[in-house]
Amino acid sequence: MLPLDFILYLQIIIFLFITPGTPRVVIISYSMNYGVGKCVWSALGDITANFIQATLVIFVIGSFFAENSTILNIFKWIGVVYILYLAYDIYKSRPKTILNEGEIKKSNLSFFRDGFLVAGTSPKAWMFFPFIFPQFIDFNSNLVFQFAILISTYIVLDFLSLIGYAMLAQKLIKWITANPKTINTISASVLVFIALIITVSQQY
Repeated sequence: MLPLDFILYLQIIIFLFITPGTPRVVIISYSMNYGVGKCVWSALGDITANFIQATLVIFVIGSFFAENSTILNIFKWIGVVYILYLAYDIYKSRPKTILNEGEIKKSNLSFFRDGFLVAGTSPKAWMFFPFIFPQFIDFNSNLVFQFAILISTYIVLDFLSLIGYAMLAQKLIKWITANPKTINTISASVLVFIALIITVSQQY
């Protein structure tokens, strides 16, 4: 038996995934600078954070976040600071086409960490999992089975969409080669803009 309103749930998360939020901006920039292979690690970090968030909300914390705005604000500001750090890091990096292979200094763990922290401190995620995710679960039925279907659907589609963004970015690599700093400047600017929007609009 599928969870409550499963088709509606699919529509909501697909809309979230095709919207170019912070994780997708980071993935596009990393694809340009380091290649799709490295983006896999960032995507894995992203879905790992999401899995932990969903598990905490459904099985541990429950409505804690809904009743404690201070915690949401802490995550908000941690996320803002980290997004600004990534904006600076992306801005000063160079596309892989003008890098020698030995110049890639970021480890796989660094890519995983970036994906994990961007998703783990995202106010968007901490709003989705406590307030929207539980609406599709019947707590009087088989909780584990419903959770498994919802979260596996979420992380598979999230991972595929992230890699899709990375592969799409690679299609633009020839244009980026001729304009090596353009994508980094645009991406960094978008990240700063997202950080400002979060600062102003996310009030708990």
